[in-house]
Amino acid sequence: MYPMDFEEFLWALDNHGLMELIEKSFKERKPLGNIFHRKAMDYFRQYMIVGGMPQAVLEYVNTKDFNKVDQIKRNILDLYREDIIKHSGKYSLKVRSIFDEIPSQLQKHEKKFRITSLDKDAKTRDYEDAFMWLDDAMIVNQAFNTTEPSIGLSLNLDNSFYKCYMSDTGLLISKAFDEKSIVEEEIYKKILFDKLEYNGGMILENIVAQMLVSNGHKLYFYSNSSRENSNDRMEIDFLISKSKITNKHNISPIEVKSGKNYTLVSLNKFRKKYANYLATPYIIHTSDYKEEDDIVYLPVYMTILL
Repeated sequence: MYPMDFEEFLWALDNHGLMELIEKSFKERKPLGNIFHRKAMDYFRQYMIVGGMPQAVLEYVNTKDFNKVDQIKRNILDLYREDIIKHSGKYSLKVRSIFDEIPSQLQKHEKKFRITSLDKDAKTRDYEDAFMWLDDAMIVNQAFNTTEPSIGLSLNLDNSFYKCYMSDTGLLISKAFDEKSIVEEEIYKKILFDKLEYNGGMILENIVAQMLVSNGHKLYFYSNSSRENSNDRMEIDFLISKSKITNKHNISPIEVKSGKNYTLVSLNKFRKKYANYLATPYIIHTSDYKEEDDIVYLPVYMTILL
């Protein structure tokens, strides 16, 4: 089972009307409007904080106490560690080292998991089975680099590096801010009121990955660090394919933007280079829906509808 998705979280909070408005806005390709957008983002930030683990959601519904919710999430993380020790066999040490390193790897700008942070002499192939174990256990969502955004994204993989997201963003937050073995309520309030300047991109990109996976998408991204040609040097957070394949324009690039001031350098280069391959490009952000220069700017809570 996947973590509860945003719609299920709304049901748990006895809100049965907001998602209908969100779906209507998405289908009509219109903004939700200031009042309802703020309301949707308020609920969505609660969802990011609490996550989709049913026991954590139940505690939040009953108490609205972030500290109690955090303790439950921390207990779940402890159970994950116990399962890793019990069930990952000969991969146990490698699996644990990857699991413990996830937050620090996601804090990096490009979010790629650097194996050398675990062991300076390590090679990616040495850890492939450990990544696979975590992915199969549904503890993480693994993303793969594809070298060409064409039909069959899995046919053009570069296996020299991955991205590794936590399967539940609420658990990621508890794991990332654990200096005192509990996330202070002040941190939760900063996330809730959009005042967290540090780690915001990590949290938002993780929840987008979580929502795409729950919708049946396998996670792919595009990364080219060419030193020969700056026009080829670009990073695209996610690539998804259309459900109905045509001769051209099948792949949608997705960029996740947590702040209000951002550039589209990589996306513009990507659109120019692969114009015949691409369907609708998306910017997933925390503002309302809009369309501009043939790009759809999608509020993050609408990711569930892709």
